[in-house]
Amino acid sequence: MTPAVNTERVSSFTLPDRIVVGLGHMGAGMATSLVRAGHRVLGVDPGPVPTPAGVERTTLPEALTEAQAPVLVLSLPGTEQVDQLLPDLEHAPSPVLVIDASTCPPADARRRAAWLAGHGHVLVDAPVSGGPSGAADGALTVFLGCSEEHLERVLDALDPLATHVNHVGEVGAGNTAKLMNNLLCGVHLSAAQALHGAAEASGVEVERLLAAVNTASGRSAVTEMNLPRWVLSGSFDSGFPAGLMARDVGLAADMAEELGVSSPLVGAAREMWDRLLEQIGPTEDFNKMVTTR
Repeated sequence: MTPAVNTERVSSFTLPDRIVVGLGHMGAGMATSLVRAGHRVLGVDPGPVPTPAGVERTTLPEALTEAQAPVLVLSLPGTEQVDQLLPDLEHAPSPVLVIDASTCPPADARRRAAWLAGHGHVLVDAPVSGGPSGAADGALTVFLGCSEEHLERVLDALDPLATHVNHVGEVGAGNTAKLMNNLLCGVHLSAAQALHGAAEASGVEVERLLAAVNTASGRSAVTEMNLPRWVLSGSFDSGFPAGLMARDVGLAADMAEELGVSSPLVGAAREMWDRLLEQIGPTEDFNKMVTTR
């Protein structure tokens, strides 16, 4: 049963030192990791999602200004939702460090960081990899876009959430790295569809074919982890839906085109992921790319 949503005003809460906006699979896991590290966490989400243990909960956007937490973590579906949130920070009474773990176009991250800086706040882009289990275990990989000036403070804030923080460059660089990572993953999954099909068509046991590839130069994280864990097991429960992967591949393809570095392979990957959505819908596990013909 979904826990009741607390709609009291923020002034009735124990003052938090962390606010997590977005309590979906990733945000809930990050909130849990922050609580485990000893932080007082306020979760903000308007939807009927469960409230993680130890987290105060509100649906009110006023939380962003009334709670006065020094660190705000965003885990939102995309750039539109992040933009809708920003006006609530305009009148925050004290400076806020905004760690945006949402996946967005890099130019949007730079625009938001500049706007918030004009109001005395700091925004860094810190999209993540590692799935819901990594979020809940505090074992995420972070792609960080952040100036050197704020790096030490940001690394300290990320410590309960991540085992790997890759400081890629200034704001925007984090999303550049995340989109390129997911583009490569999307391409590898698309290629693994051929591996899986070839095994079936030729009568070779797919487990043996995969084991052979994983001792040679064709191996990747997809062949070493995704296929054994989520495809060959038949579980398809990674927690990452096909709709989000298709979105990320599309964003990466757009960025490559804008930078003048696209290729036929990138375009083909986008088409394959768009076609997969038509076949299975956006909520199915993204690893179903491998077995869908």
